[in-house]
Amino acid sequence: MNSELILEKMEIKDNTFARQFETLVDGKLVSIEYSFQEKKIFLTRINTFEGFDNEEFITDFLKNIMEIAYERKLKVVPILPKIAAFMRKNTTYRDLLPPGIKI
Repeated sequence: MNSELILEKMEIKDNTFARQFETLVDGKLVSIEYSFQEKKIFLTRINTFEGFDNEEFITDFLKNIMEIAYERKLKVVPILPKIAAFMRKNTTYRDLLPPGIKI
């Protein structure tokens, strides 16, 4: 499956009350929690359902969130090691890191 196709089709809801980005996989919720501080978004946790292990989907979900950060002119602070690893691997998003943050 072409990951570009997934990227275009993913519907993400920004649930500001729960402070998380949400999407559905087979009718079940997958979310990435965040907090805001001064034009920075801190990505703090990935929530999946039991038995979910689709790393490619999580990568596409994170790519979509990076695009949202670009649109909103936010800097991204990856608190979770898994998200920091994503940013190390996907160097195109490094410019989203705030000054002084190294991964």
